[in-house]
Amino acid sequence: MKNPLDSAALEAAVENVHRAGMPGLFAEVRDGDEVWRGAAGVADVATGRPVTADMRHRVGSITKTFTAAAVLQQVERGRIGLDAPIGRYLPRLVPGERGDAITVRMLLNHTSGLAEYLPYAYPSLKAYPDLAQTRPDSLDDHRFTRFDPVELIGMGVTAPAAGAPGGTPGLYSNTNYLLLVELLEHVTGTTAERYITRNVIERAGLRDTELPDGPHVDGPHSRLYEAWFGMIEPPRDYSVFDMSWVGPSASLISTVSDLNRFYALLLAGEIVDPSSLAQMRRTVPVISQEGRTIEYGLGLHPMEGPGQGTFWGHGGTVWGGGALAMTRADGGRQLAVAVNLQRWNTLDSSGRPQPHPLDEALAALYRVAMYG
Repeated sequence: MKNPLDSAALEAAVENVHRAGMPGLFAEVRDGDEVWRGAAGVADVATGRPVTADMRHRVGSITKTFTAAAVLQQVERGRIGLDAPIGRYLPRLVPGERGDAITVRMLLNHTSGLAEYLPYAYPSLKAYPDLAQTRPDSLDDHRFTRFDPVELIGMGVTAPAAGAPGGTPGLYSNTNYLLLVELLEHVTGTTAERYITRNVIERAGLRDTELPDGPHVDGPHSRLYEAWFGMIEPPRDYSVFDMSWVGPSASLISTVSDLNRFYALLLAGEIVDPSSLAQMRRTVPVISQEGRTIEYGLGLHPMEGPGQGTFWGHGGTVWGGGALAMTRADGGRQLAVAVNLQRWNTLDSSGRPQPHPLDEALAALYRVAMYG
């Protein structure tokens, strides 16, 4: 029986991403019982230490799928109403009419209309999404800052609204998921980190996945290089960073193997009930942080190729690092990939990111990995 994974094509695709300018990347592709793991490039540009496919990595907003699953477990237990107003649970954080109008579902699918707090927490990013008027200085200023999540939520809630509650397209906003973290803590009586660890991470049998409590990544890992659209040259290492600026909405550390395991179990109905999974797959249009309109469910979003099946998963970025995990709807084919450079595109005269060879090389890797 022919191996459905083309190892030579996958190895070439990973190597092409490295040649296009990625310091290092690693990936795992699964098709049934067949598994391919590969890596290319370096984990440390100064020493030349190579990346390996078993490294631990900051996976950014892939964390949102874990948080959404935890919330839906509490929906199943009757402690949270999916279409209940957030003001019923957290009236001090989202007071008044907005608290009555914004539902838990709207937080999960980014249609709450709440603004992103990040430009207010990082002053040099205040002009975001006008990238040309941003500067990366705040990244250094806040490397070891311990943010209070309630203060971050307050920044997003008091900022000008991004839209009306329930309106589409929604706007992707970390404010939504920090509120979900507070909601989890309110109904479970424990920290969100502890609840997610016990009921999502351990339930899935993930051995190399954790929500960090400090600025370091334990175990074998890569340095993470941030370019901030050409404004940091050479790109700077931000692998040591206090992740309280996103908390359990985007701070997860994992491996590509663990990510594939998690999404396989989730889509098989083994982390949340099939009825909850169906809710997670109900999508609405949302404007992503990159300014593109995507379909987004409850902590999940689909990716489709022309004439190909639907893949479900999530992407994520942190300062210097990125990851993508996608699983075919039938669970048969999976991709998880991690990269150690972010925001490599420079800006044109109008402030828009210019195409970079890395964009096409990554797209080619995704095509080979997902469709063969």
